[in-house]
Amino acid sequence: MSKLTLDRILQSQGFGTRKWCSELIAAGEVSIAGITVTDCRAAIETSGLVFQLFDEEWVYREKVYIALNKPANYECSRKPSHHPGVLSLLPEQFARRDVQPVGRLDHDTTGLLLMSDNGSFIHAQSSPKRHIPKLYVATTHTPATPELVAQLLAGVKLHDEPAPLAAVTCRILAEHQLEIVLEQGKYHQVKRMLAAAGNHCVALRRTAIGGLKLDELGLAEGEWRYLDETQRELLVRDS
Repeated sequence: MSKLTLDRILQSQGFGTRKWCSELIAAGEVSIAGITVTDCRAAIETSGLVFQLFDEEWVYREKVYIALNKPANYECSRKPSHHPGVLSLLPEQFARRDVQPVGRLDHDTTGLLLMSDNGSFIHAQSSPKRHIPKLYVATTHTPATPELVAQLLAGVKLHDEPAPLAAVTCRILAEHQLEIVLEQGKYHQVKRMLAAAGNHCVALRRTAIGGLKLDELGLAEGEWRYLDETQRELLVRDS
């Protein structure tokens, strides 16, 4: 059991400074179980807490774990330079509670992107030592051939890597489309591997991380959802 004062609860959820949250509470903007609470110092049990702010319902979450179906032309950065940042697709309070992308997808790459404010989770999911498989669908400039698949499975040499990088699995989906599974997560890896193998990637979409599959989350492009514990467990293993 854990209790926090109501102003600290709102602050922890990203609704503003503690002073601002106290003013919202005093103004009668917060209610719990249909009862307006105006005492900012009221000690509230956080476990299972559901509260209403500006007539919108919120569930208290100590940490948030989010899956986003990233559209093209969004940057995985808190300080984007040429395109909007992915945080602009989420409610603004997530930026205040320091939600960050887990790793990066290029601005023109679409698909499954994880986001969280849990540093340990971000580090664990980003660590190459975990060998978490990530599945991509790549559209190629020239036709995908069995020879191209064989090259990617055998490993291709990239100019700044000490050893060849190989796909875990690779198969042809259509004349110009490959399904590729990688574990390393190197910079621009799919695109650079295809280029090193003599082809060119014209579109790239990440469709799964571990056993978590984008098509099972029911997210249209630009949509997001919280991940529950069962879904987070899928991230550490391949289904």
